[in-house]
Amino acid sequence: MFSSSGKNRDAMVDISHNVILYVESLSVNFDGFKALNDLNLYINNGELRCLIGANGAGKTTLMDVITGKTRPDNGHVFFGQTIDLLHKTETEIAQLGIGRKFQKPTVFENQTVSSNLELAMRGDKGILHTLFSKLNSSDLDWIREVMRIIGLESKENLLAGSLSHGQKQWLEIGMLLIADPRLMLIDEPVAGMTANETERTAELLTSLAGDRTVVVVEHDMDFVRSIARTVTVLHQGSVIAEGSMADIQNNPAVVEVYLGEEQ
Repeated sequence: MFSSSGKNRDAMVDISHNVILYVESLSVNFDGFKALNDLNLYINNGELRCLIGANGAGKTTLMDVITGKTRPDNGHVFFGQTIDLLHKTETEIAQLGIGRKFQKPTVFENQTVSSNLELAMRGDKGILHTLFSKLNSSDLDWIREVMRIIGLESKENLLAGSLSHGQKQWLEIGMLLIADPRLMLIDEPVAGMTANETERTAELLTSLAGDRTVVVVEHDMDFVRSIARTVTVLHQGSVIAEGSMADIQNNPAVVEVYLGEEQ
């Protein structure tokens, strides 16, 4: 896939064991509440992994630790074999190629689709650079490629505020993609979407995996079934099950604590 980043992240991140994210013995306590409890998680390079679990299972806290927002009490988080994320700032982690999309889209509604992508591309270069510099042809090509990937090439001159909820979600995924992340953390991407938008989002996220690694946190089980190869289930801050969706649906512990009557 074409990218304007100019960074050889394959050289930066040691994926010689095919694992891009190592989370080991991770614990986070908030005033006596164990948000994460000796959690272990391994994400393979290029995979699309789904994380599920009831509210309070630890999904958000895990994402917060990976991206540097929260510091754990114990444990290790490595990006590839050698990069210790717990000794990096949020900005450094983003620059390494780890991007996160929150549930609620935060696009610039008074800017066009293409301007949103341009602003996201310039985000780490400062206000003066944004105001007075011009994008080169490579940057412009990458913006057009991202608009094509997210299916908004025909909307490039529309204000983001005029987009549907699903289109805003795709635009924000594009604003994440524009930075060319190796690892994308996507939080509840289909909440509030129509059936058609949900189907398109499944196609989009599936298409992104392989060239990059995609971790999706989601409550919509139909959506998870449509995209999942491997599903990890969190409960009370720990991993209680991992495997295919069929494995998860037939796991008695998962049925009891999360899926419940849906089975």
